[in-house]
Amino acid sequence: MKFGKLPENMLKRSVLRQIGAGREDVLSRAGVGADFAALKVGAEEAVILTSDPVIWEGDSDGQRAVHAVCNDLACAGAEPAGLLLTALLPEDLKEPQIRGMVQKIASVCEPLGIQILGGHTEITSAVNRPVISVTGVGKAALQKLIPSGGAKPGDDILVTKWIALEGTFRIAKRREEELSARYPRFLIREAAGFDRYLSVLPEAEIAAEAGVHTMHDISEGGVFGALWELAESSGVGLEIDLKKIPLRQETVEICDFYGLNPYQMVSGGSMLMAAADGNGLAHRLRQAGIPAALVGKATAGNDRIILNGEERRFLDLPQTDEIHRIFG
Repeated sequence: MKFGKLPENMLKRSVLRQIGAGREDVLSRAGVGADFAALKVGAEEAVILTSDPVIWEGDSDGQRAVHAVCNDLACAGAEPAGLLLTALLPEDLKEPQIRGMVQKIASVCEPLGIQILGGHTEITSAVNRPVISVTGVGKAALQKLIPSGGAKPGDDILVTKWIALEGTFRIAKRREEELSARYPRFLIREAAGFDRYLSVLPEAEIAAEAGVHTMHDISEGGVFGALWELAESSGVGLEIDLKKIPLRQETVEICDFYGLNPYQMVSGGSMLMAAADGNGLAHRLRQAGIPAALVGKATAGNDRIILNGEERRFLDLPQTDEIHRIFG
């Protein structure tokens, strides 16, 4: 099988269909495009849960590990509260490296008010690089819970910041020397600094207050994968203008160098939103200093259309993320 997420048909057939009957107190269940699960714990509150793995490549992976789950929690309108860490570590890893990894994760958690709750650490021959699986725990008032898959026909579709931020900085950090053969160092270093954009908590908070219908973190599979998942989970069609999807020039240059498609590249730090008044929401986001672009509409039916000038084509099923062509 190919690297990356399971293909959607396999996920449905071999994973989702094997899950047993649901409990009444489970408000949001596993499904295509579901960023989180929600469990009712009282008359007025829900606990929100999500999980993501990170293969540790460098210090920025502490940020990736924390923000990946916090961003998913934010999609529910939840307040992130704690993390559980499961670390599978290779035999040749040294104790100072382990200490440094935990310190890096803790340093990201502290300013966010997030507690590391516990977890599990294990040395194993099953991995040759550290694998950190992070479970995020949050809470939300029931009346403020934002459903996964809540887009409605007629909604505006927005993208915050720029797509492919995460893929861009991961490549720039690890391939600086190679890229410097074509591009000036300042461009590569600017791209390597895109990890400063990883959190979507500020835009999620603004969107929740504005009455957004649903939010979806653009992670592995890129914006094309996220658009498909949003439409699939909401039961809507889409009409998206490719030229309105925001890209940084540094991303364009790095993708051109390696022949990568930025629309299918991991985009942590960017978020899809569906809202009745997209212009109003975009205005509120921009007032807070957060770039936001209206890129299209949710439609009735199942057609998921990408417009590129005069060209009109259907959105494909999610593909293997382009980052795997670089790092495998």
